[in-house]
Order: sequence, then structure tokens, then C-alpha cells
Amino acid sequence: AAGAHYVDPKSDNGTVSTALGDFAVDVDGDVRPTISGEYFIANNVGVELLAAIPFHHDFTLNDADGKEIFTGKTQHLPPTLSLQYHFDGYNLPMNVKPFVGVGVNYTTFFKEKLNNNSGLELKLDDSVGVAGHIGLDIPFAPTESFRIDARYMDIKTDATLNGADIGEIDISPWVYGVAFVKQF
Repeated sequence: AAGAHYVDPKSDNGTVSTALGDFAVDVDGDVRPTISGEYFIANNVGVELLAAIPFHHDFTLNDADGKEIFTGKTQHLPPTLSLQYHFDGYNLPMNVKPFVGVGVNYTTFFKEKLNNNSGLELKLDDSVGVAGHIGLDIPFAPTESFRIDARYMDIKTDATLNGADIGEIDISPWVYGVAFVKQF
């Protein structure tokens, strides 16, 4: 399948504690092209791998009054491996094929940057977490479908500032997508 997905981070991304004080983290969303491949190991059961072009996220660190103190950016790749069950052969209207899945997400962060001249170096650790997947394939040809789907990914990263641990950032997004599916 080839398509695009929107990563929508949860609204409360945690608090980090630095020598300068405690800051609430706010991470924004991003849309990127994605690709996935699925191999069916049984009639309705498949193993899927999702890959994407790196997602870009801007973030802010806000003080207790909600005032923006730092802004920054990072990129991440979130490959996800899922075991999925497709409700195929249930004679649903328009021959639609819903599916559900569960798997594991590995997210690697890179190009972390604070947008200031402070000389502070931010580093985000890689994350491993559970992923859930629901979707619907809408066939328009014998081997081609249009897919809409949603995933939940447990993405939590430990952050360091100039090598000092400052806490955990909880992104844990819902990921919404559309794709063209071709069966071989």
C-alpha cells in the first residue's frame, strides 16, 4: 500500500525538568508519504510492515504560566510491524473489508534542535512501544482498494539536555491515513 499518514500527537506531551526550571512540552503533528507491505500467513491473517519518509515535528517548551520559553524541532522514523486480521468473506456491503491489528512500533529520533542561540544540545532516545491498527479497505477493482485507517502508537522518549536527563516526552499519537492498496 502507498499513501499518506498524519501523526497527531496526544495533547499533553509531559514535562521536562532542567536547571532553568520545569517546562510543559507541546509537540505538533505532521503528514508524510507512507508505504506498507503485508504478507498473508493464513486466509484472513497478515503480517504488515509500515514505513515512512521522516516525520518532522516542531515543539515548544512552556513555563508554568504557559509562556513559550524554547522552540525546537526533530525528525523521526516510526517503522511498525503488525499482525492483522482482515474481515474478508463476510459479505459486507460494497464488499468492504475491515481489519484490526496489533503490533510493535520502533521510533528513532534524529536532527533534534532547539531554535535559540543558547548552545544547548537536545537528544531524544529511540522508543519501542505497542501499536494498534484499525482500518477499512474499499475495493474498486479485483486486486485494488482504497484504504482508510487509524493507528495508535505508544511513543515515549527519554530526553537529555547537554547530556543531563530532563525527563520523558510522551508523544503517543493517533496516526490517520489513506492509501492505495494493490494485491499481488
